[in-house]
Amino acid sequence: MLRGVENHSLSRTAAFFDLDKTVIAKSSTLTFSKSFYQGGLINRRAMLRTAYAQFVFLVGGADHDQMERMRTYLSKLCRGWNVQQVKEIVAETLHDLIDPIIYDEAASLIEEHHAAGRDVVIVSTSGAEVVEPIGEMLGADRVVATRMVVGEDGCFTGEVEYYAYGPTKAEAIRELAASEGYDLAHCYAYSDSSTDLPMLEAVGHPYAVNPDRTLRKEAAARGWPVLDFHRPVRLKRRLHTFSVSPRPALVAAVAVGAAAATAGLVWFASRRRSSIA
Repeated sequence: MLRGVENHSLSRTAAFFDLDKTVIAKSSTLTFSKSFYQGGLINRRAMLRTAYAQFVFLVGGADHDQMERMRTYLSKLCRGWNVQQVKEIVAETLHDLIDPIIYDEAASLIEEHHAAGRDVVIVSTSGAEVVEPIGEMLGADRVVATRMVVGEDGCFTGEVEYYAYGPTKAEAIRELAASEGYDLAHCYAYSDSSTDLPMLEAVGHPYAVNPDRTLRKEAAARGWPVLDFHRPVRLKRRLHTFSVSPRPALVAAVAVGAAAATAGLVWFASRRRSSIA
């Protein structure tokens, strides 16, 4: 049993996982750039730009400003994409691209939380069309992800309907706790990024996984455990060791609107001002 995974039989609990660099070793969205290029959705220049963005993300992570630039760029990039085509491309290349970059340690944690009777929830800033199939592959019970507006023609408009980021993730967790009966004091959360501090603060058992510099400092100051994941492994190689069978991911219906996303941006702006002061 991994450190900190306990059994609270008297209350319903969940484990909330950020996805990128927490469960998988790369950015889930950027990982599909070559597939989108081959499918005719982006040109070579855009593919090279996303490859560079993946490199920057892997080397240094992404702070608030970088996340905002990436969100703006990807929103414009996907304008006009046919949603069904995106889903088909993801489904066709999912196992080849994502299976090799799943952390063995994260897969073990998911297994142990399920064995302890907890729901597993993936909470990711990446788009739902990418996160939901990954959640299903991992056997997650629910998924919270960013959602883009889809027009009547079945294509992305380039506008964001729900942005799963910062305090909005924490709000989604609290709403799930209310609807599903989770006792947050006995719940777990895992993330690599300081932008997920609100999510980590929302539960009784927060863990910093491969943390960026800011999160590592926060974890040390608050006495939070720090986990270092280094071993990507193909999920199919370890499925026989799972104590429970992977279950289809259920998409969390989180009613959080634009006001929550705006509140998240205000929260981070205030944190930046206070840190500078």
